[in-house]
Amino acid sequence: MLKRFSKEIAALNLPAAQAPSAPVTEADLRPLPAQVQRALRARKVEGRPRDEGFRGHFRGRFRRSAAEGWHAVEAMQLNCRAGHTRIFHMRMRLFGLPVYIRDVYLRGRGEMSARMFDLFPVAEGRGEPLDVGELVTWLNDAVLLAPSLLLDPSVTFAPRTGDSFEVAVTDSGRTVRAVVELDADGLPRDFHTTDRFVQDARGAWTRARWSTPVLGWREREGRLLPSSGRAVWHLLEGDLCYAEFAFHPEDVVFNP
Repeated sequence: MLKRFSKEIAALNLPAAQAPSAPVTEADLRPLPAQVQRALRARKVEGRPRDEGFRGHFRGRFRRSAAEGWHAVEAMQLNCRAGHTRIFHMRMRLFGLPVYIRDVYLRGRGEMSARMFDLFPVAEGRGEPLDVGELVTWLNDAVLLAPSLLLDPSVTFAPRTGDSFEVAVTDSGRTVRAVVELDADGLPRDFHTTDRFVQDARGAWTRARWSTPVLGWREREGRLLPSSGRAVWHLLEGDLCYAEFAFHPEDVVFNP
């Protein structure tokens, strides 16, 4: 998977790494809603240069329905501030056969594919539902893994009552939104949005509520990162937790 992932990254002609930006200051945080200031201070972004991106390597489990058993998965991803780029590769086994999954948001377009043996299509998706869904997933990753990516002109915030705030990002003429809920320490405990879509058996896309509750936090080199988390669809027929990932801080590399 590392070879396949690295080959795709090399072919994308992404912007070269930039020199570190100026550290985040009190003046950068002061104009933000109080809940956002609290969240960013809890994540210790002040005094550290804004991140331009990160590379991650995660393990966990995945299922397609509540009736299906869990499948072990391994995933690699690269997220960049430039173009709100997100490249996500995951591998698993279905019925004992290897399946390679690829989720991408690149140059304003989202795309998903799943291929048996990385050759034969199992599922594919393109179009506005994927454009919206992949962009809001980039936003989710920024909130949970690299919050200084949110300090960008494309991102806006709005206060809410209690320990929560709304965050939105605009790219290629489209805006997606989500709500971030904070725990007693100011750390995200949940992220939820209706800017994602599920596909039914006929191939039609339907907007649905999606959330990513965080189950714990770890500190590494002054950064607080999730220790584990879930992805949940909130559907008319009931909630479906379809993915669980363990995050090891040493598996996340910033500004690669």
